[in-house]
Amino acid sequence: MKYLKILVVFFGIILTSCNGSDPQSAYVYNANPTYTWGYAEYFGSEYAEFGNQNHILSVSLFSAGLQPDSTRALTGVGQFLYFEDIYVPPTKILLPAGTYAINSTGLPYTVRPGKNDTVGNEVFPIGARITYYEENASKSKVKFITEGTFSVKIELDTIYTINCDFKTDDKKALKGSFTTTLPHYDESLKYDILEARKNRHRNIQF
Repeated sequence: MKYLKILVVFFGIILTSCNGSDPQSAYVYNANPTYTWGYAEYFGSEYAEFGNQNHILSVSLFSAGLQPDSTRALTGVGQFLYFEDIYVPPTKILLPAGTYAINSTGLPYTVRPGKNDTVGNEVFPIGARITYYEENASKSKVKFITEGTFSVKIELDTIYTINCDFKTDDKKALKGSFTTTLPHYDESLKYDILEARKNRHRNIQF
């Protein structure tokens, strides 16, 4: 009986140690990813009625593990970096070279910081943000980018190099780079402002 009790305790310790390797522990995200494909969208002077004549673009960048399926939904594992409301001078319709700062001034060469916004009863993300897509969908998450800069260099008029240096809303560093062609799409006549803000994070064009 004494030996039986020892064996029960022994196996109890083994089971406890196995459970201790928490399978639900958080993923360690790549803080310096390489984005292998992406695109830009042009929205024109979307905020002119609010007194801001600067032109607006967005940029979407994806790591290699993410690809669209037949319904244009993203599949796979990886990181999706989205710059919503990039302000550029009124003379620009393509993303110009330069250094862009994350802030809410609405001045040229700035990007709106990420946060949750509300239209009616609906809450949705706006601004600069990164979405982590995991094999376990319950672990996929959005983090807002609240400070930092990214730089844009253009070679041969078609090859864009983008280098990032950010902080997310939980104060984590996020870098990352992109070097390849960046297709641009003209969306300036397709949405009114409210629909654009509600739908941009849903409608990914490929």
